[in-house]
Amino acid sequence: MLLLQNGSIIDIALHCCDYGTVRDLNPLQVFVAVARTRNYSAAAKELGVPKSTASRAIARLEADLGVQLLFRTTRQVAPSPAGLELYDRLSPLLESLEGALGDIPEREEQPSGTLRVTAPVDLGVVFLAEAVARYTLRYPNVNVELSLTGRVVDLVKEGFDVAVRVGMRLADSTLRVRKVGAVVRKLYASPVYLARNGTPRSEDDFPEHDWVVFRPGPGRLQVKTSGRELRGRITCDDLFFARSAALAGGGLAFLPDLVAEGDVAAGTLVRVMPKYERTAGYLHLVTPATKHVPRKVSAFQQLVLEQFAARAPVS
Repeated sequence: MLLLQNGSIIDIALHCCDYGTVRDLNPLQVFVAVARTRNYSAAAKELGVPKSTASRAIARLEADLGVQLLFRTTRQVAPSPAGLELYDRLSPLLESLEGALGDIPEREEQPSGTLRVTAPVDLGVVFLAEAVARYTLRYPNVNVELSLTGRVVDLVKEGFDVAVRVGMRLADSTLRVRKVGAVVRKLYASPVYLARNGTPRSEDDFPEHDWVVFRPGPGRLQVKTSGRELRGRITCDDLFFARSAALAGGGLAFLPDLVAEGDVAAGTLVRVMPKYERTAGYLHLVTPATKHVPRKVSAFQQLVLEQFAARAPVS
């Protein structure tokens, strides 16, 4: 008999079996289902496995314990005395564990809680606003806190779940970086400007035109083409100002497609020299390098990937 002076079969069972999560097909989980239903077929159906899998799990458990837990007849299954003791002790434990795991928000099928996201201002306005709205509609149990800033946020120190950033290459051993896609700079101008100054057909025409130049960092950024440097008549360090100046007819402007595509669709900006473009960087999703990615984070990443891929190309 396996009953010990200072323990019982439940203690031995928990030591003998590699008990993972309730979601795993564990022999103890199979045993409880068979003992409760008194039927291998019913238990297998409940667990979503073949009857043979359930039978092998019980055989493994009995072999590990060295005791018969179930008496089998042609019509039914009945627990042995040792099996009854194991079932009586184990059943409420499994039920309690199942409930505890179900109460953990990140273990739910639907994401929940508060998602904290940081991104540059321009990217937040032209791309993330729609993504966040769709995310909250799709997952009603999640709230989103969005911080739009030009500085590089320390995700771990400041408690953010996701950063959306644009760069050629992002590398940090403490972060997990996922590339979404390329952000391309294209040449745009307003219909008013083109009507007044004509449309350039090649780089040779560039010196004859006014330019709106976006300068993201220190120093004077110049448009370089064919070995020549073209100084912008309007130079700024704000992408939205550059866009607005181009919309107002201030000159030609190299703008990221994410920023300008809505204006092109509305007819307020025109793509000039469609084959002329340069990669400005890549859109990245950046998260802390934790062992397990929370469901609310992975769901947001997937939605951003979907939205970026679904963007209609605008010429």
